[in-house]
Amino acid sequence: MSEQKMIDVVQAAMADQGIQDDVVAVGEFYPRGHTGGGFVGGMVGDTVGGAFGSVGSSIGTVGGYLAGAEATDEASGLPAKMLVAVSPGAVYGFASASRNQEPTSLVFQVPRDGLKAKVHQRVNVRVLELVDERDGAAIELEGSRVPVTHSNDVIRALEA
Repeated sequence: MSEQKMIDVVQAAMADQGIQDDVVAVGEFYPRGHTGGGFVGGMVGDTVGGAFGSVGSSIGTVGGYLAGAEATDEASGLPAKMLVAVSPGAVYGFASASRNQEPTSLVFQVPRDGLKAKVHQRVNVRVLELVDERDGAAIELEGSRVPVTHSNDVIRALEA
């Protein structure tokens, strides 16, 4: 999916909510810990399912991954999947079921003035912390390294 299509669906969601702003980058993100929670859940599921043979191991791995990721997402208080948009003046987070459909609701809107973006490189994800320098409040997200999510485009826009 092209980044322009993602920008278009976010712009439509913003217009629906009466937000007039020009988005320069959009990417797909998850709550911080999503991938790690899935990994741990998959390991546990594999161990438990392995008692029932290779098919049980496979089913346990998949089920455990999904349960672990969902538990981590739930604990974060953020939606499981978000489209994060950057404009010259703000960062927006929208709950979204898909990268190519209009997001369902605005989760956060923070001004870029006084906002610091911290990026931590991990093996298969990039952790993005949006930190309010005035009070230290932070929104912690993770973006896949897979190019179609365009999470790196959001990080570059925030670092510019």
